[in-house]
Amino acid sequence: MRKYDFAQCLTNFFAVQLPGHLNVSKNTIYSYRDTFSKLLKFFKENRRIPPEKLNFSHFSRAAIEDFLLWLENDCGCGISTRNQRLAALRSFFRYVQVECPEHLLLCQGIIAIRSKRREKPVIQYLNKEEIRLLLAQPDTTTRDGRRDLAILALLYDSAARVQELCDLTPACLRAISPPTLKLTGKPRKSRFVPLSERSAAILLGYMAERGLDHPNRNNDPLFANRQGLKLTRGGVSYILKKYVEQANSEDQGNLPPSLTPHCLRHSKAMRYCFRNYCKD
Repeated sequence: MRKYDFAQCLTNFFAVQLPGHLNVSKNTIYSYRDTFSKLLKFFKENRRIPPEKLNFSHFSRAAIEDFLLWLENDCGCGISTRNQRLAALRSFFRYVQVECPEHLLLCQGIIAIRSKRREKPVIQYLNKEEIRLLLAQPDTTTRDGRRDLAILALLYDSAARVQELCDLTPACLRAISPPTLKLTGKPRKSRFVPLSERSAAILLGYMAERGLDHPNRNNDPLFANRQGLKLTRGGVSYILKKYVEQANSEDQGNLPPSLTPHCLRHSKAMRYCFRNYCKD
C-alpha cells in the first residue's frame, strides 16, 4: 500500500462504490461529500494535518469520536446531523475493510461507534380544517398562485416526499380515471399512488396552462422556477412557509410556524388512519 492510500480509497468510494455498486442517489452522494469535507476541515484545523498529508495512520476510533464532538460543539450540528455524518463514515470504513483488509481492526473500531440517542419529536400534522385553510391561500388569479396550489394539493393528496415532488415530470401523471401518479423515491423505487379527482383537475389545468400536456414535454420538470429550472426542495419549503405565514397573519388560523413539506405527508397518513379506524 502507498503511504497516502486514504486518498485513493476515498476517490474510489465516491467514483465507483457509491454510484456504481450501491447505486445511491445524488442527494446521498452530496451528503456524504459534505461529511468528508467537514472531516478534512477537522483534521486541518484541529490536528494540523492538511488533506494532502492525511492517511489511515491518522485515523482511530478516538479521532472519529473527537470529530463527532467537534461537529456538535463547534459547528452547532444537532444529534440527527451528527448521526448522519457517522452513518457516512461507517459506510466508507465498511468499504475500506474489504478493499484494504490490513486496516480491518481500525475499520471495525469506527464501525462500532454507536449513534447518539435522541428524543423522538411528536409527529406534526394538519387536520381537515387546517388543510382547507392552507389550500385556500394561493391566489389562483395569478400564474404563480395556480402553480403553488398544484404543488400544495399534490404534496398532501399524494403524500409525496418533497424530493419525489421535485423530480416529477408530466409523464408521471396518468390522467384517465382513476387518476394516478408515479413517484420515484428511495432507493430509486417507483410506486403508483391514487389522486383525488379534484387534485387531478388542478394538476391538469396547471399543465395545460404551461403547455406541459404536450407529448414533446413529457420529460420536462413538472414544477419549475421562473428560470425554468426544476424546483428544489428549498423552493418548495419556501412556498409552503409563505402560505403558512400568510394564513397566520390574516388571523384565519393558527398553522404551525415550523410546518414542513413532510408534515403534509404525515397529514395524509393521519387522515387515512382516522377514516379507517376512527370512523371520521
